[in-house]
Amino acid sequence: MTSSNRWSDLERPPLNETALRHALLTPSGLWTSLDVVAATGSTNTDLVARAKAGAAEGAVLIAEEQSAGRGRLERRWTAPARSGLFFSILLRPGLPTPDGNAALPVDRWGWLPLLAGVATATAVSRTAGIDTALKWPNDLLVKVPKDSDKLRPGETPPGEERKAAGILAERADDTGIVIGVGLNVTLREDELPVPTATSLALAGAPGVDRDPLLRAVLRSIAQWYQEWRAADGDPHRSRLQEAYAAGCATLGRTVRAELPGGRELVGEAVAVDSDGRLVISAEGREESVGAGDVVHVRPAADGGSAG
Repeated sequence: MTSSNRWSDLERPPLNETALRHALLTPSGLWTSLDVVAATGSTNTDLVARAKAGAAEGAVLIAEEQSAGRGRLERRWTAPARSGLFFSILLRPGLPTPDGNAALPVDRWGWLPLLAGVATATAVSRTAGIDTALKWPNDLLVKVPKDSDKLRPGETPPGEERKAAGILAERADDTGIVIGVGLNVTLREDELPVPTATSLALAGAPGVDRDPLLRAVLRSIAQWYQEWRAADGDPHRSRLQEAYAAGCATLGRTVRAELPGGRELVGEAVAVDSDGRLVISAEGREESVGAGDVVHVRPAADGGSAG
């Protein structure tokens, strides 16, 4: 049972809601409201409900603890209170912006979870002081040092790529989309949900204060989103496609995509196309697969790790 005392774990202090609002809710900024709740089932579920009730673009909902967090393909996960950043944001690309950007058609919204991935990776690298990479479509990877007993003097541990964050986007209504981010910050080894997961602390990040991390991530998302909107949702003109490809650990590796109907596609991940789909080269031809079509992307038996 989680303690009702927010200060029950001094290594995991609560977020400062007042300071976050002061820093992020500015007259000309994207974020319009920010709420921190002690616990909820899923911030995405809650914010989708608020969106359907008419919430404005830029709403941010943060939970200190989630009991029914969801990932892609309805995978469920939980984490100890205040051990990470668990939040959702509401964007309304289907409405024109106050500064004159046109409403965007739904077929361009598919880049938004990838945009959130780029923004989160950039902010975490800068603020936590740790290298990050993206596993397509939108998992955040960091390297966890391996046992260094067998290393030669002066040799750097190669590290093992593990997932530190996931992103889930859900259509809220005709004009809006909710994007949820779950970032493991101070999870300990015995608290990890699966062996392939990790946290910033376990990866040796020097910066694990959640308040500056959250501010940095939200500011990064706002900057990328506003540039993407100003470019009419064009991933090339907004530099989003280039930035995603530069930070994607999946590209250049052999992967196996398990597709609906039991079909498998094994080949080299060679690009991310203009719709945000992963392009796989196999048996002399290229095929694009969308996030909604892929059950799992993982290394082939003879290929490199994709996280």
